[in-house]
Amino acid sequence: MIVDVHSHFWEYPTDFTADFREQAKRARAGLEVDLTVRYEEYRAACRVPVRTVVFGGKARLSGIWVEDRRIAEYVAAHPDTLVGFLSVDPTQPGWEKELRDGHEVLGLRGIKLLPMYAGFRPDDERLEPLWKYAARHRLPVLLHTGTTFVSQAPLECTLPRHLDTVAIRHPDVKLILAHLGHPYEGECVVVIRKHPNVYADISALHYRPFQFYHSLMLVQEYGVWDKVLFGTDYPFTTVNATLDGLRNLNKMLEGTALPRLNEEKIEVMIARDTLSLLGLA
Repeated sequence: MIVDVHSHFWEYPTDFTADFREQAKRARAGLEVDLTVRYEEYRAACRVPVRTVVFGGKARLSGIWVEDRRIAEYVAAHPDTLVGFLSVDPTQPGWEKELRDGHEVLGLRGIKLLPMYAGFRPDDERLEPLWKYAARHRLPVLLHTGTTFVSQAPLECTLPRHLDTVAIRHPDVKLILAHLGHPYEGECVVVIRKHPNVYADISALHYRPFQFYHSLMLVQEYGVWDKVLFGTDYPFTTVNATLDGLRNLNKMLEGTALPRLNEEKIEVMIARDTLSLLGLA
């Protein structure tokens, strides 16, 4: 079985503002990508059994808002295969109640944050109640780190280095840095190396294969394969496409003297029991 630690649920385009949809065309060379979530298609596109972490997202600044109730309903329709995370936007009033309700009323089992998209730094003192709540209830927290196409989303808020401060203050909280911090992979790798409870996922990286190779070579040279988790970023891509991307990276090196990625380590990462690692088994 594979654990996909990074997938989305929303209704497209209704959960996004017109501005977000227009800017999203920059993600794929000017085309508006169909981001509709179709669970049966997702499952059909998996060659192996998969358990999936799913979340919506809340970021008023950038124009995305998915109520946690809908994530809970989605999980309830597929309880054997989905694990739901709540989301909050700490720049908006009422977020602490949403945090409690998402966990205590809706039964969601982790937290997804969009710091750059919402316009806050994760080490901001305003978030101390969130980190203390996550520690007390043992809720893992997955955060977007890295690039975006949204012009009003400040890059300063997405840098992996800010999670170093959070991990120092709250060493018991399990953190997952999404997208290996792309294109700040170096920062991400040094942060996950120094903190036992900080991890990264490789979601949405395989379709830039040469950069992906360099990113995983950093993982290999720093010796942090054990801190890297499998994820897709569905509906942006699928389990099968991510698996194929991972397993074909060394093939593009044929005829060169470039160092190879350790394929055994890649397979261990793919099969990692991420749910147990995060306390979600």
